[in-house]
Amino acid sequence: MTAPARRFPLSLDRLPGVGKQPRAATPQAQLQRPQRPVREAAAAPPAPAVGQGLDSEAVRARMVERLRQLGVEDERVLAAMGAVPRHHFVDSALAAQAYEDTSLPIGWEQTISKPVVVARMIALLAAAPGARHRQVRRPLGRVLEVGTGCGYQAAVLAQLAVRVTSIERLSPLHAKSRDKLHALGLLDIRLLHGDGQLGHAPNAPYDSIISAAGGAHVAPAWLSQLGEGGRLVAPIVGADGAQQLIVIDKTPDGLRRHLHDGVHFVPLKSGVL
Repeated sequence: MTAPARRFPLSLDRLPGVGKQPRAATPQAQLQRPQRPVREAAAAPPAPAVGQGLDSEAVRARMVERLRQLGVEDERVLAAMGAVPRHHFVDSALAAQAYEDTSLPIGWEQTISKPVVVARMIALLAAAPGARHRQVRRPLGRVLEVGTGCGYQAAVLAQLAVRVTSIERLSPLHAKSRDKLHALGLLDIRLLHGDGQLGHAPNAPYDSIISAAGGAHVAPAWLSQLGEGGRLVAPIVGADGAQQLIVIDKTPDGLRRHLHDGVHFVPLKSGVL
């Protein structure tokens, strides 16, 4: 049995220059209020998507076993995947497919990634650089996630990290993830509506950075906000147009880069909508 995840107040904000975002009016959130004033509004979150058997731990356990068979070895990551109800983050019409190893649409031309892709990326983020033994792991610490989407990966990261800061450029998805995470009582995630390519300097440096969108280059802001000893995992587009996961470690001697699995993510874009 794994220890319960550490909890912090859910902080909902916007990046400088984007505007103000309503926040959940809870006593905990008020204690963590940022320096600038924020208008609060209580919004009833939507009911989670449910279906026959989807709330059963056995359903998630079968998904975890498939991930293990597909080569995911980090037991901490597997336990985190098993702790988060994936069906809660997809539309009710697709809930029956939530635990299949497939990506699903979440609206606004975006998708929720395959469980195996989420698990592999987080396992890469948690692998100790240069370790000879594959089971040697590093703590995720303070995590920056670029591309909140529906909030599923942020929920998994929250099981392992000290603190998660997640940025989403699309306002409807930012609101959707806020409601989904709030409804589950996940209080250790700071959600930002802003340009993910700029990262979030006020909370830097980060121990871990993970991106759910890929471009031809890794955003310079991410590298500058990654702390020494930190690790970044993101999709990157090669000369042939195909995407691969790149892992970048920030060492005292500079940046070390390694390419891993082929993947397919939505394009990395700048600006906010």
